[in-house]
Amino acid sequence: MESLNFSVSLALSILLPLLFLAFTIFKNSKPTSSKLPRSYPIFGSFFTFLKNKERFVQWTSDLVLATPNLTYTIQRGFGRKVVITANAANVQHILKSNFQNYNKGPFLRSTLRDLLGDGIFNADGESWKFQRQVSSHEFNTKSLRKFVENVVDSELSDRLIPILKKAASERTVLDFQDILQRFAFDNICKIAFGYDPKYLLPSLPEAEFAVAFENAVRHSRKRFNSFVPLQWKIKRALNIGSEKQLKIAVKQVRDFAKELIRGKKPELQAEKSLESVDLLSRFLSSGHSDENFVVDIVISFILAGRDTTSAALTWFFWLLSNHPEVENQILKEIEEKAEEPSYEEVKDMIYTHAALCESMRFYPPVPSDTKSAVSDDLLPDGTVVKKGMRVSYHPYAMGRVEKVWGVDWAEFRPVRWLERKEDGEWSFVSRDSYTYPVFQAGPRICLGKDMAFLQMKTVVAGVLRQFKVVPVVEEGAQPVYISELSAKMKGGFPVRIEERAELGSC
Repeated sequence: MESLNFSVSLALSILLPLLFLAFTIFKNSKPTSSKLPRSYPIFGSFFTFLKNKERFVQWTSDLVLATPNLTYTIQRGFGRKVVITANAANVQHILKSNFQNYNKGPFLRSTLRDLLGDGIFNADGESWKFQRQVSSHEFNTKSLRKFVENVVDSELSDRLIPILKKAASERTVLDFQDILQRFAFDNICKIAFGYDPKYLLPSLPEAEFAVAFENAVRHSRKRFNSFVPLQWKIKRALNIGSEKQLKIAVKQVRDFAKELIRGKKPELQAEKSLESVDLLSRFLSSGHSDENFVVDIVISFILAGRDTTSAALTWFFWLLSNHPEVENQILKEIEEKAEEPSYEEVKDMIYTHAALCESMRFYPPVPSDTKSAVSDDLLPDGTVVKKGMRVSYHPYAMGRVEKVWGVDWAEFRPVRWLERKEDGEWSFVSRDSYTYPVFQAGPRICLGKDMAFLQMKTVVAGVLRQFKVVPVVEEGAQPVYISELSAKMKGGFPVRIEERAELGSC
């Protein structure tokens, strides 16, 4: 304990004078008309970081879009640098051509290790490769797709639709972002664990597992938002504040997951097939019985599935409310192709698919992703990368590159993803995953991409067939896009729900 106190005292004796100097410079620094940040001795652009921490995604997007090669190297201070790029050639180099040189790195692994352990989204090397191989096999089974379809259909018809119907009849205001998050959390828990947290019941309960998971994510996010990592590391060593709360929340999440695993094993002995079972059952039945391994990988999939689809849908419904011509086209497609929002029906909803892609171009669920260089490298655009340097590619900025998307890039136009076939039907025109890395690209491309589109299109068809989603905002007001571990709408998405007339009479 004495050595810990000495270490903390030494750290503070070094840190406090530097912080005082930093505050003096920060207070006296003047705004600049340039989009590129000022850099100071020792501190680099740390002060501009602080000034833009509430709009970090937008600020870094402005930086790379203001440079000719769509890449900028930020001086983080104390000799640290980070490369941020929206250059598709660089993205392909990082995620595919020189994949072995760019991994999660110590910063990301240490930040998320308490929650994710050595799970697939926090692993590198052989550990990642093994988990990817196992997960890829399970995600590619037709029986899992059928299971997912049943889960999503049930959650939609039994919970989401009745809540929206009640809100419409009572003319109440809903936080649609919260509703969609609850919907996604129930879905992913059923798919991952075979467990129903019942988070989207009419009472909108504070489900124990959901609350613990949210707390764990929120406190993990605070580590990312800390511009001085030493700050959270000291709090963790002293077991105080947000780090103490993170420790409690993570223990609750992991203990709960272990209980489910222990209860699942005897159930599997009675199962005759894996035609309609969750991912946890599949992993256990494949011989992967190490408890910590299974907990790590399943928690990783819950994190990925909980926020990404709900974030994408939140911004999609916002954009739709401002573009009635797009909504009308989707309604027409629902009437023609989706009598019931099931997999076989929604898979052919090409225009809706394009609208979702266009929405995620503007508001990607994960606005940027960071890798760490294993050794020195040179990016295709000539940017020098040194060993240990963090390199971030920026899907939010990449969706705003005029050279890629045209002079009308700021317009919400689903047809930019479509072309007419000879028979007059729409055909979807995909973009390569390095120009549009919303689902990552290369060896780490998202395993759940098809599952995500199935879920989103089912929700869109099910909701829009019966209801109109009307935002409750002041005239001219725009929601604020913020980045936590995934994208959010700051303050939620308040809406009123209006029942729609029969589609055939629209």
